Amino acid sequence: MKRALGVCLIAFALACIIAAQDPTKPMRRPGISVKMPVASHAVEIAAADREDATVVSVKSDGKIFLGLHPVDITALRNLNAGSVYVKADARVPFQTVLTVLDALHGHPVALLTAPTPTAPKHTIMPPYGVKITMRGH
Repeated sequence: MKRALGVCLIAFALACIIAAQDPTKPMRRPGISVKMPVASHAVEIAAADREDATVVSVKSDGKIFLGLHPVDITALRNLNAGSVYVKADARVPFQTVLTVLDALHGHPVALLTAPTPTAPKHTIMPPYGVKITMRGH
């Protein structure tokens, strides 16, 4: 009886581990926490959750992060990346956001937002945002 119980316990533990590593389940990516602004026409931008995504975060105090690392604005000007996802706190001054966007000139940029109220509800919500195009001479 003890042996059968032990085998069942091990099988249950293995099933839990395998289920926890299911690649089809969404995972939260580590990042900088900000209060996301709301945009009524935001769309799901799943690429912002990819492991290799370039995410720039701007906290409410104006501090800028590239991934999990604090950076200054000059680091963004020299960024060698494709698409950039900007996650700015809703309380940060617009001038700070504009300075970040100006530093990212030449990169495709998406501003990440909170999901729209009509977005389908998930246990872990995918990123939402608005893609912008910056052109200039």
